[in-house]
Amino acid sequence: MVLRKNAIVALVTGSLLSFSALAAPDAPLGSTARQEIVQQLAAKVKGNYVLPDVAERVAAAIVRKNADGGYATAVTAQAFGDALSKDLRELSKDKHFRALHDERFRERSGGDDVPDRAEMEEMRDRTVKLGYGIVKVERLAGNVGYLELRGFGPTEFVGPAYTAAMSLLSGTDALILDLRRNGGGRPGSVAYLMSHFFPLGDERHLNDIYDRPTNTTQQYWTNPSVTQRYEKPVYVLTSAGTFSGGEECAYNFQTQKRGTLVGETTGGGSNPVSPFSIGHGMVVAIPTARAINPITKTNWEHVGVKPDIAVPAAQAQQTAHVAILRQLIASNKDEGLRSSLQRALTMVEKGEAEPAVYTLRQ
Repeated sequence: MVLRKNAIVALVTGSLLSFSALAAPDAPLGSTARQEIVQQLAAKVKGNYVLPDVAERVAAAIVRKNADGGYATAVTAQAFGDALSKDLRELSKDKHFRALHDERFRERSGGDDVPDRAEMEEMRDRTVKLGYGIVKVERLAGNVGYLELRGFGPTEFVGPAYTAAMSLLSGTDALILDLRRNGGGRPGSVAYLMSHFFPLGDERHLNDIYDRPTNTTQQYWTNPSVTQRYEKPVYVLTSAGTFSGGEECAYNFQTQKRGTLVGETTGGGSNPVSPFSIGHGMVVAIPTARAINPITKTNWEHVGVKPDIAVPAAQAQQTAHVAILRQLIASNKDEGLRSSLQRALTMVEKGEAEPAVYTLRQ
């Protein structure tokens, strides 16, 4: 998830903005540079990490390890960034931490800075090239919709694409939303997607995010301007790789009692990050905020989101498809349609796909 507006070059695990692609991993770092970086890192962590007591402990441990020569072999930016990332995550138990090298990054002075036109165009281009995070839109056997979403990009760009996908799937009798490879993104875009799954007029409070540096809390609700709505059954696929905003989406479906989760317990990362410069071209993503679900009053940090139907991730789509078809057969009185659904069920249970026919039907 990305929270603050100054995170233009979004250093977020799974974000649609491929921050790591901008890195210069082979830049050499001497002991003096590492010392200065560690001092800056410690200050930034203590001043911004969402849990102040943990921040003090983590910062002290990093400084102590460097003083003891623990980073002496990390002589390049990539090696040092990898070592810092590993220690930050292990010490804090927060998987959102990350450190790397990017000479292009400039830390902004205020959280309300507005991106310039070039930055917005860069974000737009990256989002478009990644298909708005949408990997597949499909109608499966038995008139079951399928949507695979890998990430939640900037809402102003991905919102119309979400609505277009939902329009294509509007005639299906049930929907499978695949978040198994979704690494996260923007909470506003999660809310925009969720807006499609409740009736018009049914506004839902989905999530809150508390930000430590500004000591503010932002609420996220469904968007009443979204007119394309889908009110039929939804099954959400998860894996151990589902993370951050992907987890929030699954958690929203579960806590709002709007969907059935199928798959594995998710990765367990709920704390949004902001990027900070720590000198010598090094940048650290610090989790500065935490999600607070308005229903449970907590989040999925460390524990992940637990599925309603637990199966290995590789089996989740088939399991959900079978469950949907059985439900459709049980609820349908039309014998012809029931027979067609039964054929589809038999095929899906065997793991078979409907054969493609390229000859003229007689």
